[in-house]
Amino acid sequence: MNQETLPIVTLDGPAGVGKSTLARRLAGVLGWPYLDTGAMFRTLALRLGADAAALPEAVLRARCAALSFALCGCGETTRLLCDGAEVGEEIRTEQVGHMAAQLGACPVVRDCLKQAQRRLGAQSPLVAEGRDMGTEVFPVARYKFFLDADPEVRAARRCAELQAKGMQADLATVAAQIRERDQLDRNRAVAPLRPAPDALIVDTSSRSIDEVLAVLLHAVKSGSTGK
Repeated sequence: MNQETLPIVTLDGPAGVGKSTLARRLAGVLGWPYLDTGAMFRTLALRLGADAAALPEAVLRARCAALSFALCGCGETTRLLCDGAEVGEEIRTEQVGHMAAQLGACPVVRDCLKQAQRRLGAQSPLVAEGRDMGTEVFPVARYKFFLDADPEVRAARRCAELQAKGMQADLATVAAQIRERDQLDRNRAVAPLRPAPDALIVDTSSRSIDEVLAVLLHAVKSGSTGK
C-alpha cells in the first residue's frame, strides 16, 4: 500500500506554532502514529556533527543512508527510533536545532530523509509534521494544514517550552534564532517553507492548542482541508 491510498495528515509551519503538540494530540484522537520529521533532522545533525553540512555530497549521502528510522506506538506514545534506539531529549537543544537547520538546507540530506519518511508513510496512516510535508514529502496526502503565528508569539512559546524542560532560555536569543531559522527555511533553494496550494492555513497566534485542535479535527472529520 502506498502513500496515495493511505490516509495521511500533514502539518507544516515554522518553529513555535505548536505543530508537535498538535500533531501528537491529533494522532492520539485518530489512533495513528505521529511522525516528527524535525526530530529526524535533529537526530542526523547530532549523529553526524556540527560540520556535517560541509561534507562532500557522496560522503554525506552515505552517512545519511546508513541510518535507519522507525516508529513505535501511536498518538502521544509514538516513539521515533534511529538504528533501533529511541531518540530522546538530547536532540532538543537550540544548538542542535541550529545544526539541523543548516543540514536541512543540503539537498542530499532532504532527499535521503524524504525517502525515509515516505517509507514510514507507506506502512500505516500517519500524522506527519514538519516544514515540507504537504509540498514535497506527501504531496497527495488526504489532509494538509499549514500552521503559522507571529514571530514574537512563537519565541515566547519556545522559551516557555524550554524552561518547562529545565533548560535555560533567553527570549531575545530565542527570538533571534527563530528569525534566523525562518530565513533559512523560507529562502532555501530546495523545498522552501511554504503552504501547499491545497492546505488549510491556520493562524495559531491567538488560539489555544485546544481551539486549533478543534479546527483540525473538524476539517479531518468533514473530509476536507484546503482542497
